[in-house]
Amino acid sequence: MAEEKQEKGFVIKDRRLFDESGEIRREKDEGTSSVEEEKPPLADAAPDREEQEEEEHFLPEVNFINFVLSLSTTAMFHFGDFTDPAAGKAKKNMAAAKHTIDTITMLADKTKGNLDDNEKNVLDAVLFELRMRYVKECGPSSS
Repeated sequence: MAEEKQEKGFVIKDRRLFDESGEIRREKDEGTSSVEEEKPPLADAAPDREEQEEEEHFLPEVNFINFVLSLSTTAMFHFGDFTDPAAGKAKKNMAAAKHTIDTITMLADKTKGNLDDNEKNVLDAVLFELRMRYVKECGPSSS
């Protein structure tokens, strides 16, 4: 696409890395910029980009089991198992933990009959463990 100017002074530039055929753009077309020109000119911005790219490489695969485990970890955070970065200490929030358990329960109800055996087993095990933990934390002997 070529650079187009509209009546209101907008400039539209095609900055896609690939052309219409799916090939990587190698030449600088009118109205496009190369990948090298897209990089920020500041030297101190480069480490942040490298750190961000490094973090992206360690993200788990997006699938049902990892989603359930993520919710489970959120519940454990609310049980006080992890330090709150903002407060600098672990603190319990039983209402939030119950809400997360209820969310996983709703997810189990809505996906009933649509999960493979492994997904169902993980979901059932996570719910069992979190429910037992909740009962233990809210029991008469808890502080």
